[in-house]
Amino acid sequence: MISGCTPYPRLIESPFDPGGRSLNSPFNERSPDIAGRYLVFVSERQRRQNIYLYDLQTNQTIDLPGLNTLTTLASDPDVSSDGRYIVFVGNRQDRSGIYLYDRQTRQVREIAANLRASVRNPTISADSLRIAFEASINGQWDILVYTRSGQAIEVPSLPPL
Repeated sequence: MISGCTPYPRLIESPFDPGGRSLNSPFNERSPDIAGRYLVFVSERQRRQNIYLYDLQTNQTIDLPGLNTLTTLASDPDVSSDGRYIVFVGNRQDRSGIYLYDRQTRQVREIAANLRASVRNPTISADSLRIAFEASINGQWDILVYTRSGQAIEVPSLPPL
């Protein structure tokens, strides 16, 4: 069942494909996120943890050349409303980072390369200009906001209670 901007949830009928080429497969799917007509999720369809993008209007999986590599374990994806950008957590050599994939240029780059912290739960703004995520700095989880180009945006902190 898919719920979005429509006034009620609607059921998406997608055929089952044992080979993993459809939305429904016998493989483990995690971290689904929906934006507009796009559904992004992580699956172990090719015996490794990859990100998949599914178009809910055409009922087809979209090819993502240059995104899934053998050197990066991907998790927690989020997709922009136009489907151009996918932000995700990537784990490489025992270090986690926030990565941005651009479908138009087919390139992946790390957003906060100089950040030395564990990260999780990235999300991209509706206009695709800002990325927010959690980072464990000094033993606590804080929310950080960066521009799509990788510049930190200062977020005012709340006074202590």
